[in-house]
Amino acid sequence: MPACPGSLSSGIPVLVIVGAGPRGTGLVERIAANAAELYGESRRLDIHLVDPFPPGGGRVWRHEQSPLLWMNSMAEDVTMFTDDSVECEGPIRTGPALDEWAARIRGGELDPPPDPELAAEVARLTSQSFGTRRLQAAYMAWVYEQSAAALPPGITITVHPHRAVRITGPRDGRQSVWLDGGPGPLSADLVVLALGHLDAEPDEEQLALSGFAAGQELAYLPPEFTADSDLSVLEPGEPVIVRGFGLAFVDLMVLLTEGRGGRFEPDGLGAVVYRPSGREPVLYVGSRRGVPYRSKIGYSRRGERPPLPRFFGPAQVDELLGRPAKPDFRRDIWPLVEKELGFAHYHQLFTAHPERTAVNWPDFEEKYAAADPGSAELQVLVAGAVPDPADRLDLAALDQPLAGLRFPDTDALQDGLRAHISADLARRHDPAYSPDLAVFLGLLSVYGQMIRLGDVGGWWHGFFSYLASGPPGPRLRQLLALSEAGVVRFLGADTAVEADPVRGVFRASSASVPGGSVEARALVEARLPEPTVDRTRDPLLSALRAEGVPSTPTGLIAVTADDGRIVDRTGRPHPRRFALGPHTDARAAGAFARPRTNAPAFRQNDAVARALLSFARSAVCTATTPC
Repeated sequence: MPACPGSLSSGIPVLVIVGAGPRGTGLVERIAANAAELYGESRRLDIHLVDPFPPGGGRVWRHEQSPLLWMNSMAEDVTMFTDDSVECEGPIRTGPALDEWAARIRGGELDPPPDPELAAEVARLTSQSFGTRRLQAAYMAWVYEQSAAALPPGITITVHPHRAVRITGPRDGRQSVWLDGGPGPLSADLVVLALGHLDAEPDEEQLALSGFAAGQELAYLPPEFTADSDLSVLEPGEPVIVRGFGLAFVDLMVLLTEGRGGRFEPDGLGAVVYRPSGREPVLYVGSRRGVPYRSKIGYSRRGERPPLPRFFGPAQVDELLGRPAKPDFRRDIWPLVEKELGFAHYHQLFTAHPERTAVNWPDFEEKYAAADPGSAELQVLVAGAVPDPADRLDLAALDQPLAGLRFPDTDALQDGLRAHISADLARRHDPAYSPDLAVFLGLLSVYGQMIRLGDVGGWWHGFFSYLASGPPGPRLRQLLALSEAGVVRFLGADTAVEADPVRGVFRASSASVPGGSVEARALVEARLPEPTVDRTRDPLLSALRAEGVPSTPTGLIAVTADDGRIVDRTGRPHPRRFALGPHTDARAAGAFARPRTNAPAFRQNDAVARALLSFARSAVCTATTPC
């Protein structure tokens, strides 16, 4: 924090927040919570919120999208408010999670959404429902309105429905934020980039595939937000190769089936069947793993919560950061993560299901703590204490369930994948396997520590999403129904796609069926673009990159771990520019969170809000009278 922030041309500090989605909204909530302590009730501060999409949900959670698209979290697991688990300097201000908000509407405390469909959804929502994204948009809009209304009288907020395209200004002076279509730049003392997921220019392979498609009159959809994709180019009955098996694929699957008039109906036995409309394409889906993300867990936590962090906490991160050389993820970080997740798993197994263990927990815990991560000693300990291999945590097998498996033909692969998905669904909805939920909580804890280490590479984020951010169970049951109906066909692991200029088609093959392949005149990259500053289509980030703001090896903006200040090439934090979100090397797992999980995003929002208010207070005191 500079001793003298510099003069104020107007006498009133100005803060510009670029991005009015969940991160921008969360930051406003924390400014409102901290203002009384750090800024006072009467001091003036002008906040300008810049986003072409409405405040609250932003682009991803906007109302204007298909009502068929769901969240991938249960209503009880979605909150924008702090609780006493959140470790932050600012005051805790509790508020309703999504399910509690809906209950207040049903109880008459809050007005229902004006949209009749959303009002009907609120009426039937339960704590374990998976709400639509449009319902989340209404919740986020309400959170924004409450947060803005909680600002002290001296703090005003103005919304600009434009896109920010450039920031200029000296390091030690006022900044200018230029808006696309705006009358002129906004003059700011402080700027926060609270940008969410952004579009990106194609990489080398995508560029080649796009060019091939254009030359052959084929359909090629690059990585993008599925709700924005032009799916009309995918013809009914035609094969479509889909590369990507995460949440973007689930959205694609829904929009091309239910979205085209098909119906899912109960079969009377706990599953569903699909009734095609005849307008669906045939989706051939594959990925590196070859399987969908793991199902969301379908039961609530019971019993003792794992005491986390234990082996990957602040002390371990401090030690890693104190080393003279940057820690290597696989050598230095992953063994600690593996041991932390194992501790969460076995703590739950021993305390909730002791009949499936062969020793008592205190003895196991003492020896587990003493063993080196990944050592043979640790493996022997687990094997002797946990008789059933199904009760042992095998992260490698979880991550790569098809590794080394070969199927004689594509039909055998379909059977194998359906069995895998069915088994995953059964396990993730059975409290007998509650150590899986403990591992999920362990992943959240690890993510909260990992953000202090900066850019650790893309593998970790993919692994986290695969295990902790998968689709709702009902979506996987629908996937099984589509597979049985022949609308979805599985390609397998290590899916590779090539362009065949002779036949004028895309061809996909996988390691799971040696010698097998499928041809199609359409290819969809079912995933979000990588959050890279180097290839971003966002004009503001592109301008910063051209100005000389460096990026990390994976294309992220480097920021200070404690308060999100943008770091320049010399390693100096910018005194007036901040950044939060997936384009930074301190990206959190999400902008909203499950209650009582010490959410990293909430901690970051609080730290940034306090830094902003402290700067603004110093600026006012410098410009007027001593404080």
